[in-house]
Amino acid sequence: MTEPVGRLGSVSLDCDDPRALAAFWATMLGGEITVDTDAFCAVALDGLLLVTVRVPDHRPPQWPDGLPKQFHLDVAVTDLDEAERRALAAGATSAADQPGPDRWRVLLDPAGHPFCVTTLIAA
Repeated sequence: MTEPVGRLGSVSLDCDDPRALAAFWATMLGGEITVDTDAFCAVALDGLLLVTVRVPDHRPPQWPDGLPKQFHLDVAVTDLDEAERRALAAGATSAADQPGPDRWRVLLDPAGHPFCVTTLIAA
């Protein structure tokens, strides 16, 4: 293995309301909002920042095959039903297309970004 150039420091999500999206992800992942502005917010998570960035005319990505799909996050959990319930209570919505609901649930964050809660990754 070669020496890495660096480490992943942050992941940024485009949106129209950085504060609302940061609050959602802080609730979902147990992070702390460390930067809070109209233009962007940052959620600190065990050595990683999840950054929410205001983008003019933001268009939510479409699931599963629409555009613009940027990427999605996978959240490792031990109980799919409980994780889905808590995500929905925090402001997520369930995606209509669920290709593997016994292994992962596709949800959409408040800005429309798809993410999965899954038991396929050790929580």
